[in-house]
Amino acid sequence: MYENRPENDEIEIDLLKLAQVLLKKAKFIIAITLLVAIATFAFTYYLITPQYTATAMMYVNNSSISVGSTSFSISSAELTAAQSLVDTYIVILKSRTTLEEIIEKDNLEYDYEELYEMIESQAVNSTEIFDIDVTSPDPQEAEKIANTITEILPDRIASIVDGSDVRIVDYAVIPSERTSPSYTLNTVIGALVGFVLAAAIVILRYLFDDQIHEEDYLTQTYPGIPLLAVVPDMLSSDNKGHYYRASGSSGGQRKEHPAENRKREQNRTKELPQRPQQPARHQQPAARPQNAAQPRTAQPQREQSRPPKS
Repeated sequence: MYENRPENDEIEIDLLKLAQVLLKKAKFIIAITLLVAIATFAFTYYLITPQYTATAMMYVNNSSISVGSTSFSISSAELTAAQSLVDTYIVILKSRTTLEEIIEKDNLEYDYEELYEMIESQAVNSTEIFDIDVTSPDPQEAEKIANTITEILPDRIASIVDGSDVRIVDYAVIPSERTSPSYTLNTVIGALVGFVLAAAIVILRYLFDDQIHEEDYLTQTYPGIPLLAVVPDMLSSDNKGHYYRASGSSGGQRKEHPAENRKREQNRTKELPQRPQQPARHQQPAARPQNAAQPRTAQPQREQSRPPKS
């Protein structure tokens, strides 16, 4: 629970109480975390197309290079110049003319922009070797495009840069494993997102809750005002038959145990006046002694009516 003080417009948050609220809602947070993690895994597995990457490597070795009217030399010791040369070759690789030639040779259904997004190239550890990565949903197609690039790129570079020498270090092979997506990584990210989302919901509900749920908040927030009575929550799982009694104007409160309550009820029952016992309605009469004289009752005489003789 937070306390808003109007005199300085400050909000104080009890971190210990906040941690207790999160712990109390642990089942809700775990359920949301698992639900989001499962949903993320299902989305990744069923809706994201796996991608495969084939890689080829090429080597650049020039003793004297001239680009247009500018000429310079390069050796194995001049790594900075080699890196600049590799960057130049990568630009030539991803040019429109080179990519359109690759599309025409392999009869690809991609346009220039789509094939451009599929190709990545960079220098290997700042050396004169650079690799060519081709990513495609079809592993065989990725291997075919990468090897086609190694066949076309040397002639393209030789036609632009005089004295260039580009050699193939390693051909591309058909990838056996996908490079993306990662089911484990996406599931872990989904679980973290679910945990943060559930915790944020619990915290926001706690901070913006303006209802009073327990008497400790009143006694701690307003210590000078006596607490006269408390209405217990009978539906709460923490309520085990205890109840509170008002203890007068002192503001104190006493928590009674159910055994004390039962003892008080027994004492109250003993103090009530005893009602006289009434005989049972269906009680059998007492048996008479055998030598008791039986009273004689007069038997009514039966009038015999005979028909007259003729």
